Amino acid sequence: MWAMTGQAAGRAAGRHVAFDWGGVFTIGTFDGRSTGNVAERSGVAVERVRESYFRHVRQLEVGAWTLPQFWETLQAEAGINLPYADFEALYLGSIHDNAPMYATLAALPPGVRVGLLSNNYPVVSDHLRRDPRFGRFDALVFSNEIGHKKPAPEAFARLEEAMGVGAAQVAFVDDVQENIDAAQAAGFHGLLYHHDHHAEFEERLRAWLAG
Repeated sequence: MWAMTGQAAGRAAGRHVAFDWGGVFTIGTFDGRSTGNVAERSGVAVERVRESYFRHVRQLEVGAWTLPQFWETLQAEAGINLPYADFEALYLGSIHDNAPMYATLAALPPGVRVGLLSNNYPVVSDHLRRDPRFGRFDALVFSNEIGHKKPAPEAFARLEEAMGVGAAQVAFVDDVQENIDAAQAAGFHGLLYHHDHHAEFEERLRAWLAG
């Protein structure tokens, strides 16, 4: 179990952390798994599903479309015959949790503010909010709710605002280097993450919080 000494926890009061969701609290990409699952269930070639999915997914990420609107377009373009209710259940069921990161989240000292900045989608963001484990977050910022997605500077400005502390006091954790670069340009301390190196990540996060 990841933990900090009492002395380190005390010093952490002035340093905080914010996370991405996909690829950090999940293993693998949500989009890849969900399109694969839709293709398998519908019998439509995965390449055909993904061609349409990735052409339009930005509409979800910035909140321009609802999930039913997105599904209607995807169905028509890819030739999928599947009711929306089945698609929604399949979509939410495509989340593959990264259990070690949830353990890290739960073990963070109480004085550490915790945020989330995620390029996310309607329905999925609501689903995550209802997850009891997300009660540890002090700030949840979803692209579909603010109209801006990473790596746009507006997204990081909203994260800083929601965190209630200066960007220089916050480490931002993401699995995409482009987003880490954008976070650092916005004044955050960037921590690149890969689930295969979780223990090493915890050491880096511990060092940041104790610094």
